[in-house]
Amino acid sequence: MRPNLILHVVAKFVIPLIILFALYVQFHGDFGPGGGFQAGVIFSAALILYSLVFGLDAAEKIIPSRWLQKLAALGVVIYAGVGVASLLSGGNYLDYTPLGSNQVAGQHLGILLVELGVGITVAAVMLILFFTFAGRGRD
Repeated sequence: MRPNLILHVVAKFVIPLIILFALYVQFHGDFGPGGGFQAGVIFSAALILYSLVFGLDAAEKIIPSRWLQKLAALGVVIYAGVGVASLLSGGNYLDYTPLGSNQVAGQHLGILLVELGVGITVAAVMLILFFTFAGRGRD
Protein backbone atom coordinates (compact mmCIF):
# COMPACT_ATOMS: atom_id res chain seq x y z
CA MET A 1 0.00 0.00 0.00
CA ARG A 2 1.53 3.29 -1.12
CA PRO A 3 1.13 6.00 1.53
CA ASN A 4 -0.86 9.06 0.52
CA LEU A 5 0.25 12.21 2.35
CA ILE A 6 -3.09 14.00 2.00
CA LEU A 7 -5.06 11.04 3.37
CA HIS A 8 -2.66 10.70 6.30
CA VAL A 9 -2.90 14.39 7.23
CA VAL A 10 -6.69 14.55 6.88
CA ALA A 11 -7.17 11.29 8.80
CA LYS A 12 -4.97 12.51 11.68
CA PHE A 13 -7.18 15.59 11.88
CA VAL A 14 -10.58 13.93 11.41
CA ILE A 15 -10.24 10.73 13.48
CA PRO A 16 -9.95 12.51 16.86
CA LEU A 17 -13.00 14.59 15.95
CA ILE A 18 -14.96 11.44 15.12
CA ILE A 19 -13.98 9.90 18.46
CA LEU A 20 -14.95 13.11 20.26
CA PHE A 21 -18.34 13.05 18.52
CA ALA A 22 -18.77 9.39 19.55
CA LEU A 23 -18.15 10.35 23.18
CA TYR A 24 -20.67 13.19 22.88
CA VAL A 25 -23.30 10.83 21.46
CA GLN A 26 -22.51 8.27 24.17
CA PHE A 27 -22.86 10.58 27.14
CA HIS A 28 -25.60 12.79 25.74
CA GLY A 29 -27.74 9.77 24.82
CA ASP A 30 -29.72 9.79 28.05
CA PHE A 31 -30.78 13.43 27.48
CA GLY A 32 -31.50 13.36 23.75
CA PRO A 33 -31.14 11.29 20.61
CA GLY A 34 -28.22 8.94 20.61
CA GLY A 35 -26.80 6.50 23.03
CA GLY A 36 -24.69 3.40 23.19
CA PHE A 37 -25.47 1.81 19.84
CA GLN A 38 -24.90 4.96 17.82
CA ALA A 39 -21.76 5.87 19.76
CA GLY A 40 -20.35 2.37 19.31
CA VAL A 41 -20.88 2.55 15.56
CA ILE A 42 -19.30 6.00 15.31
CA PHE A 43 -16.31 4.98 17.44
CA SER A 44 -15.68 1.84 15.43
CA ALA A 45 -16.01 3.86 12.20
CA ALA A 46 -13.12 6.03 13.39
CA LEU A 47 -10.92 2.98 13.93
CA ILE A 48 -12.00 1.45 10.63
CA LEU A 49 -11.04 4.70 8.89
CA TYR A 50 -7.67 4.54 10.65
CA SER A 51 -7.08 1.01 9.42
CA LEU A 52 -8.10 1.93 5.86
CA VAL A 53 -5.66 4.85 5.77
CA PHE A 54 -2.73 3.50 7.80
CA GLY A 55 -3.14 -0.23 7.22
CA LEU A 56 -4.66 -3.15 9.05
CA ASP A 57 -1.45 -4.01 10.90
CA ALA A 58 -1.21 -0.50 12.36
CA ALA A 59 -4.82 -0.67 13.54
CA GLU A 60 -4.30 -4.07 15.16
CA LYS A 61 -1.36 -2.62 17.08
CA ILE A 62 -3.66 0.02 18.55
CA ILE A 63 -6.35 -2.42 19.64
CA PRO A 64 -5.45 -6.12 19.41
CA SER A 65 -8.12 -8.73 18.67
CA ARG A 66 -7.83 -10.30 22.12
CA TRP A 67 -8.76 -6.94 23.67
CA LEU A 68 -11.78 -6.66 21.40
CA GLN A 69 -13.11 -10.01 22.57
CA LYS A 70 -12.71 -8.98 26.19
CA LEU A 71 -14.33 -5.60 25.55
CA ALA A 72 -17.33 -7.22 23.85
CA ALA A 73 -17.83 -9.43 26.88
CA LEU A 74 -17.25 -6.53 29.30
CA GLY A 75 -20.03 -4.50 27.70
CA VAL A 76 -22.50 -7.36 28.14
CA VAL A 77 -21.38 -7.81 31.75
CA ILE A 78 -21.92 -4.10 32.44
CA TYR A 79 -25.40 -4.25 30.90
CA ALA A 80 -26.40 -7.39 32.79
CA GLY A 81 -24.67 -6.17 35.96
CA VAL A 82 -26.91 -3.11 36.10
CA GLY A 83 -29.93 -5.41 35.95
CA VAL A 84 -28.58 -7.67 38.67
CA ALA A 85 -27.72 -4.65 40.83
CA SER A 86 -31.33 -3.50 40.42
CA LEU A 87 -32.57 -6.91 41.51
CA LEU A 88 -30.27 -7.00 44.53
CA SER A 89 -31.44 -3.51 45.52
CA GLY A 90 -35.04 -4.68 45.70
CA GLY A 91 -36.30 -3.58 42.29
CA ASN A 92 -37.08 -5.36 39.05
CA TYR A 93 -34.46 -6.30 36.48
CA LEU A 94 -33.24 -3.09 34.82
CA ASP A 95 -35.45 -0.97 37.08
CA TYR A 96 -32.96 1.80 37.73
CA THR A 97 -34.81 3.54 40.57
CA PRO A 98 -33.11 1.60 43.43
CA LEU A 99 -29.65 2.46 42.08
CA GLY A 100 -29.75 6.07 43.26
CA SER A 101 -30.73 8.09 46.28
CA ASN A 102 -33.93 9.13 44.49
CA GLN A 103 -35.78 8.10 41.34
CA VAL A 104 -34.14 10.68 39.06
CA ALA A 105 -30.61 9.85 40.23
CA GLY A 106 -31.25 6.12 39.88
CA GLN A 107 -32.68 6.49 36.38
CA HIS A 108 -29.76 8.67 35.30
CA LEU A 109 -27.09 6.33 36.65
CA GLY A 110 -28.80 3.20 35.35
CA ILE A 111 -29.31 4.39 31.79
CA LEU A 112 -25.79 5.84 31.67
CA LEU A 113 -24.28 2.48 32.64
CA VAL A 114 -26.55 0.46 30.34
CA GLU A 115 -25.75 2.70 27.37
CA LEU A 116 -22.04 2.48 28.21
CA GLY A 117 -22.24 -1.32 28.12
CA VAL A 118 -24.09 -1.24 24.81
CA GLY A 119 -21.57 1.19 23.32
CA ILE A 120 -18.57 -0.90 24.34
CA THR A 121 -20.12 -4.10 22.98
CA VAL A 122 -21.25 -2.57 19.66
CA ALA A 123 -17.87 -0.96 19.01
CA ALA A 124 -15.97 -4.14 19.86
CA VAL A 125 -18.20 -6.42 17.78
CA MET A 126 -18.08 -4.11 14.75
CA LEU A 127 -14.28 -4.02 14.95
CA ILE A 128 -14.12 -7.80 15.35
CA LEU A 129 -16.22 -8.18 12.21
CA PHE A 130 -14.12 -5.68 10.29
CA PHE A 131 -10.79 -7.22 11.33
CA THR A 132 -12.11 -10.69 10.51
CA PHE A 133 -13.24 -9.79 7.01
CA ALA A 134 -10.38 -7.40 6.23
CA GLY A 135 -7.80 -9.92 7.43
CA ARG A 136 -8.98 -12.81 5.24
CA GLY A 137 -6.19 -14.33 3.22
CA ARG A 138 -3.44 -13.10 5.53
CA ASP A 139 -1.17 -15.47 7.38
